[in-house]
Amino acid sequence: MKTYYCKNQKGFTLLEILLVIALIAILAGIVIVAINPAKQTSDARNTQRLVDVNTILNAVYQYSIDNSGVMPTGILSDTACPGSGNNEICKTGTTCTGLVDLSVLTNNSKYIVSIPFDPKNSTTNGTAYKIIKTADNRITVCAPSAENSATISVTR
Repeated sequence: MKTYYCKNQKGFTLLEILLVIALIAILAGIVIVAINPAKQTSDARNTQRLVDVNTILNAVYQYSIDNSGVMPTGILSDTACPGSGNNEICKTGTTCTGLVDLSVLTNNSKYIVSIPFDPKNSTTNGTAYKIIKTADNRITVCAPSAENSATISVTR
């Protein structure tokens, strides 16, 4: 019996297939490192923290304007945020023992509906955001749990 070999067969060799797979793996690795999903997620949380800090500060100042310059009670005096005292803001609808109670801002949803809280590091009662009043009566709200060595603090 005679065996016939066809010399004009078309297809890929094993070496060519392995080279293409290796090239795809290298490109996928580069793309994943470039996108860096963990950094993107932490940047998104930091953006939310900045929005939250501004929301709280705007509500405090609107309250102050409506009340002839009087700030909500319970805001501790300090030189810098986060400060040395227990100046963490209390969550809406929780027990505020040892925390700064800003529930006057959420009464009847007049200034804000609820106190925003940190997207990753809040506790049962605390928002993980801090608020202080400086010697010259300026209010600072900060997010000490910011990620990627970011500093999130707003003063007015």
